[in-house]
Amino acid sequence: MKKPIAIQGIKGSFHHLVVQNYFSKNSEVVECMSFDNVVDALLEGKTDQVVMAIENSIAGSIIPNYALIDSHNLSIVGEYYLGIEHCLMALDGQTIEDIKEVHSHPMALLQCKSFFQSYPHLKLVEAKDTADVAKQISEQNIKGIAAIASKNAAELYGIKLLAESIQTIKHNETRFVIVKRDDNEKDTSIINKASLKFELDHKRGSLAAILNVISDCKLNLTKIQSLPKIETPWKYAFFVDVTFETYKDYDKAISILNLMAENFKILGEYKNARR
Repeated sequence: MKKPIAIQGIKGSFHHLVVQNYFSKNSEVVECMSFDNVVDALLEGKTDQVVMAIENSIAGSIIPNYALIDSHNLSIVGEYYLGIEHCLMALDGQTIEDIKEVHSHPMALLQCKSFFQSYPHLKLVEAKDTADVAKQISEQNIKGIAAIASKNAAELYGIKLLAESIQTIKHNETRFVIVKRDDNEKDTSIINKASLKFELDHKRGSLAAILNVISDCKLNLTKIQSLPKIETPWKYAFFVDVTFETYKDYDKAISILNLMAENFKILGEYKNARR
């Protein structure tokens, strides 16, 4: 029997929408209120795969999630890009003027900041999950409070949309990754993207040499993120994403990088969702 897929948040959240789009509309989910809980569900065998947001086109990388994947030796096996459309919603029979507070995830509140400048009477309140606020409003019949969440959440919990697409930057996209404990079923014929991690000393030319290998082996660097190693001053860990035309080119690059860089690690090999 297929196990449910773990997500951060509840049904109606953007993570849930990714599960429906990437897997199927009927996929069951394990609802978790934090990314730590998501990883725990995977490690404890409650699920065999999880969906995790990894970066946003406005806010950038979600660094703690890279760290969770790395520290628990998990494998990225796929990715999905979701356009994020925030909607304002509340119990039926109310207008925006009737609303006193808007509750949502801090990121959602931040991404809709300009919209609320036109409504100075609204108090913005941070919450753990977008869809969870919508669910509470519906189940507890709460008036005077609105949620920012997906249109999917409004439909699921039967509350009214007061405004659609209220995010400040209309093209707002989040990249999600599908993560497993390990990747024993990878198909190299379709793999054309990889996430890697390595460490370098803080000295001249060390990163340039790595980038030259990536270029010489016909790999395209699509992302690079550096993080200082707290326990080792002036040493840095780099998280990079690369795309490639053939697995042979990638395999050649990996064999060289493994010799050049310290603590080289493959976080995942998968199909590029942008193609």
